[in-house]
Amino acid sequence: MTAEPTADIERFMQRLKERNPHEPEFHQAVQELSETIMGWYLDHDRYVNARILERLTEPDRIITFRVCWEDDSGEVRINRGWRVQFNGAIGPYKGGLRFHPTVTQSVLKFLGFEQIFKNALTGLPMGGGKGGANFDPKGKSDREVMRFCQSFMTELGRHIGENTDVPAGDIGVGAREIGYLFGQYRRLSNAWTGAMTGKAFEYGGSLIRTEATGYGTVYFTREMLATQGDGLDGKTAVISGSGNVAQYCAEKLIELGSKVLTLSDSGGFVHDPDGIDLEKLEWVKALKNERRGRISAYAEQYPSATYHAGQRPWGVTCDLAFPCATQNELDGDDAKTLIDNGVLAVAEGANMPTTFAGVQAFVDAGVLFGPAKAVNAGGVATSGLEQAQNAMRIRWTREEVDARLLSIMQDIHAKCVSFGAERGRPTNYVKGANIAGFQRVAEAMLAQGIS
Repeated sequence: MTAEPTADIERFMQRLKERNPHEPEFHQAVQELSETIMGWYLDHDRYVNARILERLTEPDRIITFRVCWEDDSGEVRINRGWRVQFNGAIGPYKGGLRFHPTVTQSVLKFLGFEQIFKNALTGLPMGGGKGGANFDPKGKSDREVMRFCQSFMTELGRHIGENTDVPAGDIGVGAREIGYLFGQYRRLSNAWTGAMTGKAFEYGGSLIRTEATGYGTVYFTREMLATQGDGLDGKTAVISGSGNVAQYCAEKLIELGSKVLTLSDSGGFVHDPDGIDLEKLEWVKALKNERRGRISAYAEQYPSATYHAGQRPWGVTCDLAFPCATQNELDGDDAKTLIDNGVLAVAEGANMPTTFAGVQAFVDAGVLFGPAKAVNAGGVATSGLEQAQNAMRIRWTREEVDARLLSIMQDIHAKCVSFGAERGRPTNYVKGANIAGFQRVAEAMLAQGIS
């Protein structure tokens, strides 16, 4: 293997930044990949000569469009929408839609780039894409959200389809938004197809889809611990976030014998030394999903807990850490704190929640570190299972879908170990996930010629 690829990485990143200025999130995602695969990549002349890495970092296309809608007061509002169709070598583009004020082209490119390899790791025929808008559904009425979604889909609809591009939900795009989006797509296309996933069960959705990302995160963590002859039972866990991924990560951890100590939102975190059990978790689900309340209310409901405003939970001593909120929420200093406090494993439930410095600190310390593209692939894997059920016009039981999800997560773990095993050290899951995902897409690209 090439001994010192640092100069090659620097040259590659310099050219990438010149082509894609002012896109820090995208730069970070590519940097993380190139740091782990460059030496391996340079030893594969077929990939280098075909310039696979350069081609993979250039999206197939980016669709940008205006979204005009009318609020309840009759005022015309204008937002911007995007769909980044990044790479379709192994299947139709697949990736969520994010509605949030922080959405930019850079954020969607980073998410779409990560999605390429995440989807490849599942073994399912799905390419990588991502989309969204700088629209905030919080505080909007159902009618306002409906009008926005219908306007958004009126443009997006001409660019998607079950064999072209299959969006799903993401931050700000839940069951309500998916329903409005799919309804408008069906009206425009005059056809019922599996052109979106994350649908309600009543009209084509899959059982376990809501739980899949959180459950898959825990399944992957269990596999990591098993390589060290360890397990989840009796472990303490710190979780950030209190949305879908965090809720079902907590649920599965509790079911498998772990004690969940924290949850958080953008305002701060709650720490419950007695543990967040299933009864308390159901209260949190009602708070966040129905009343759309703040996590601070948990400390008011349960005297055993304390609320820490404006803070993240990484200072709480734990065996396992699960960043499940948003990107770059766990930095190098947080990683050092967790390492000093004896953390055994860190699994990324959110997309790129750990900064590059944090990732390096965990890997260097020999902590079991599961990167997002492997750990949280359960969500998109179950979206792929939803596509399969739609295409066959059948429904699998909850047990059948969960069994398939578990099998996929175990297979992803095995691929990471295959490419990331290091003599005398724990598996480097970052390297393993990146190389395994990259290789599958690269081989498909080579087989299809220069395009």
